[in-house]
Amino acid sequence: MPRQAQAERGFVTHPSGLSETEQRLWAAFPTGSRVVLGDDRPAGPEPGRIVRAEVIRQLLLGACEPREGFVAAVRLRGAYIIGRLDVSGGAVEHELRLERCHLVEQPDFSNARTRQLRLSECRLPGFDGGGLQADGYLSLSRSVIDGQVRLPRAQLMGGLRMNGTVITETDPAEWAVFSGGLVVEAGAFIRDAKITGGVRLVGARMNGGLFMEGTALRNPGRLAMDAQNMIVEDAAEFSRGFTALGTMRLRSARINGTLSFSRAVLDSGDPARMALHASHIHADELILLPERRIEGRVSLSYSRINLIMDDPAVWPDELYLNGLTYELLRGGGFRDRLDWVNRDKQFHLQPYEQLAAWYHGVGHDDLARKVQLAKLRTRRRNLANPVGKAWGCLLDWTVGYGYRPWLAFGWFAFLVTLGTVVFSVDRPHPIKPPDERPDYHALVYTLDLLIPIDTFGQQQAFDPTGWSRWVAYALIATGWILATALIAGVTRVLRPS
Repeated sequence: MPRQAQAERGFVTHPSGLSETEQRLWAAFPTGSRVVLGDDRPAGPEPGRIVRAEVIRQLLLGACEPREGFVAAVRLRGAYIIGRLDVSGGAVEHELRLERCHLVEQPDFSNARTRQLRLSECRLPGFDGGGLQADGYLSLSRSVIDGQVRLPRAQLMGGLRMNGTVITETDPAEWAVFSGGLVVEAGAFIRDAKITGGVRLVGARMNGGLFMEGTALRNPGRLAMDAQNMIVEDAAEFSRGFTALGTMRLRSARINGTLSFSRAVLDSGDPARMALHASHIHADELILLPERRIEGRVSLSYSRINLIMDDPAVWPDELYLNGLTYELLRGGGFRDRLDWVNRDKQFHLQPYEQLAAWYHGVGHDDLARKVQLAKLRTRRRNLANPVGKAWGCLLDWTVGYGYRPWLAFGWFAFLVTLGTVVFSVDRPHPIKPPDERPDYHALVYTLDLLIPIDTFGQQQAFDPTGWSRWVAYALIATGWILATALIAGVTRVLRPS
């Protein structure tokens, strides 16, 4: 009887040399029936549960004809698979579903075209999917992988699922998950996973979002995740129990949605290292509300974020904010935000200018002026030139760098009162004849000394003597200083920075 006719009548021929278990799998393939060899994952080669990887490979690559009216597939549960499942470079037209199987050697799907791949609750020494093109999804959910998962240049049209997966890479020179240029169309779901050795997603494109809630990444003192230039549509959720022990590097990533670290734990493992390196990123919203204080440094330099929602209680000691632009801030009061921009150990004008512009934009011009004043005070503290520091102190004390001009009037009122009292007690003697001088008045005389121009004619008509002469000299000098400071301060405020 021809092979096709046998398949149509439900009879399936198989090559010689197959074990009884493999014959069951071969016979089930044309209809996609599931072969159950056990409900647990075998720890070793048990009789009746051994399947050669070569047999699975032959089925996936078309060695057995499918039955009409059915979807052929390899669906196997509880098997101990020996040998290497190698379909690299091949075209796999059938679904592969392995459940609670133990694969002795690393399967190789590099540069293959496949349908749906599901290795659920399996144990395997790694997975090679470099260049894999899957029309369906790739699932490694709840599997235990003692080695590296490789997905460079892979294209997963149906998504990536690694929920509850445990991946352990003990070689410090290798990544637990290694990819570059990975494309995932229908969402990457890596929830409640435990990954030791770091995740590399450089240049990845997650068109359906990246969801890593509850996942623990462990690579202390190194990179827990390297996702430079990653593009995520929808949302990047590192939240609700997500833990990163090591550096999260998201430099130049673009998140067209929400980047969330809500109720997460960020710990670089070394206070001198970056806990979150998110410079040059673009994001619609950043939620930086981890479970506890961030251990390590955080960089948001030169990033563009529409909304930042954070909490002063979780900020690290060092923040890098130079070049950061935003439209909305949520969390913390005015003093908190001043402390926020002050946490950059290297002084930069831009973080203060951005914060002042934001306060001005939301209608708090008074707070914007206070930010500008704080900027100039911080700049003064970082000056190495003692003359510049002294001049800055003078501008601050007298007119608040031009942002507190009322201070000058306060000083002026104090000096006027002082001079009036002094020159009432010790009247200056006249130096002009009575018919050529105005009537003496202590208040007017003091004003004439303080104002740098001869306004009332008192200073030219009377001359102090004794100790009051030094008071007069001091008032003249102070008047010039106040006038100069006021002009310099106002000019600084009006001049574009």
